[in-house]
Amino acid sequence: MRKRISLLAACGVAALGLAATPAHAADPVFALAGPAEVGLRPHPGQNIAPQKTSVEFRLVNDTASAFDRQSTFTIDLTGLKGIADVTLAEQQGSDCTLTEAAVTCKRAGLWKGETTVVDLDLRAAKDSKAGATADLTVTGKAEGATFQAATTKVRVGGPDLVLERADLKAEQKPGDKQNLSIVFANEGTESVRGVVLEMRTTHGIDLVEQYDNCSYSQDRSEGQPWNTGWSTVQCLLEGEYKPGAVYGVDGPLTLKAAPHAFADGLTYAVYAAGTQPKADKTSKKPAGGKTLAVRERAAKASAQSADLDPWNNLQEFDFRTKNSADLVAWPVAVAGAAGETVRAEFGFRNNGPAWVAHLRSGESVARTDIVIPAGVKATKVPAGCQAANADGTGREQTLGAPRYFCSTGHVLGEREKFSYPFELKIEQVVTNAAGSVSVGQRTPEGTKGQPWDPNHANDKASVVISAKDGGATPSPTATATASPTATATTSATASASASATPAGAAGTKANGGLAATGSSAGALALGGAVLVAAGGGLVLAFRRKAGAHA
Repeated sequence: MRKRISLLAACGVAALGLAATPAHAADPVFALAGPAEVGLRPHPGQNIAPQKTSVEFRLVNDTASAFDRQSTFTIDLTGLKGIADVTLAEQQGSDCTLTEAAVTCKRAGLWKGETTVVDLDLRAAKDSKAGATADLTVTGKAEGATFQAATTKVRVGGPDLVLERADLKAEQKPGDKQNLSIVFANEGTESVRGVVLEMRTTHGIDLVEQYDNCSYSQDRSEGQPWNTGWSTVQCLLEGEYKPGAVYGVDGPLTLKAAPHAFADGLTYAVYAAGTQPKADKTSKKPAGGKTLAVRERAAKASAQSADLDPWNNLQEFDFRTKNSADLVAWPVAVAGAAGETVRAEFGFRNNGPAWVAHLRSGESVARTDIVIPAGVKATKVPAGCQAANADGTGREQTLGAPRYFCSTGHVLGEREKFSYPFELKIEQVVTNAAGSVSVGQRTPEGTKGQPWDPNHANDKASVVISAKDGGATPSPTATATASPTATATTSATASASASATPAGAAGTKANGGLAATGSSAGALALGGAVLVAAGGGLVLAFRRKAGAHA
């Protein structure tokens, strides 16, 4: 697998050894960016080709407009002689040429934002020595602009933490437990002082044990009161981890499927201490007196060869729990006189027991299909609801539509409620006029039952709007038999908003519907995973993320 190193490192452009000549006051200043350091696999010798490392240099244009003059970029290669060989990657966004001394690239103009200047493939030179280093510097020039240079340190060799894949069972039931075995090796050429073990689980998987040298946190969306559905544990494993040695975590790490588990996932990784992802500020450390320890193990004959590859210090696993989630639409009944505007709350609740999420795709979990009764016109519609014609086809004008499709976010918590507040004007009273509310998966015509919903009979409920004449108001009918759980709600307008509330209280979904939850799963913004339909069930698939190494 081709290793790709992002040039906009977390440390930011300022840490990349930038230098620039003074600019005229009116001249724009553009920043060039590259990784702070890259490691190359040592040359294997003989006639075996060394592994390449791809390096991308980028330009950051954060000015108010594009730059329409030609720019020239130069990378000095003289310092790499005898240390690394350089070739241009196959596809380039610029007009680039390569000589022994330099790489030169020309761009006719610079768009706003970030653009690639050049992609280089580096390989350790045949006679290079492990530990040898050199600087790779990119500079730029153009009439009427100033460029801040970026320097990347190239090193032959380095540490390479390789994590073994644990033997876990994918199929499980709520309450099932299994141990997570952590075995890793340093397959590089240099020692690592201190290792951080990171374990991240989705909402339906719990890590039973807690250790004093670990921090525990719930990932949170910025500016939101709810967590993102991921729990993160980071454990500092002190000591020196030598090249060629294999280590195992000495202590139980028990994974337990929660009662609401459904399609969940786990990622676990080892990082050189100091290079691990930043933990949440709210992380906590227990004080129970237990420490997660590490012991050296005998090296395996089949150990993976050294490749200085940050991809191999991370593993992922998907769990499929035998469970279901029952979506229940609730009936709506309002009364008013002709010409009066009334408020109606359409929606559904998840009776559980499972949570459901489309984590990586971001697609909505469920659609609510609202059919407006005759004689009534919608005058205020919440965000996240799309107007439709009576046959389900799209409609440009939002207000006054006969039908509306409202979508949830990409996560639906167990015992969660979605409410879509409408304002309806009763233009005329139509005898026996009735509408409906249906919930399910999206179809071109509207909705159909979800494959993981065990009871489709309660997916649809009636909407009745009657005249306010002092008489009895007809009661709406619904096939739902379960009573809704008590939940807090929040008022909303066409663009719903909610104040920060703890998990278990009402929150506003990104689509404008109000969500009242009775669990720790709220509106989630998760990266790294996706639920996909497979054989009538759901499978959670994860996107790999590159780990960092010293």
